[in-house]
Amino acid sequence: MHAHPVLSWAWRIVVAVVGGVILLTGIVMCVTPGPGAAAIILGLAILSTEFRWARVPLRYARRWAYRAREKAVEARYRRRARRKLRLRL
Repeated sequence: MHAHPVLSWAWRIVVAVVGGVILLTGIVMCVTPGPGAAAIILGLAILSTEFRWARVPLRYARRWAYRAREKAVEARYRRRARRKLRLRL
């Protein structure tokens, strides 16, 4: 694709449109019900395949998602521990 200049530009336009649409739907889903964060990360991942500027926000979004997952898992373990403690008393 990148060897031919016309195909390269056409491919970049397709990637920009698809990635941009998914990114925008992710932003909308942050306000409405839906997996907004996952769509934002997916849109940035698609955009980062062709555009270098999309790699930095993707890195921050991945870090944010990892931290959110860790907090959720930690909270789950704390709830289980509290539940076990209540059952013993």
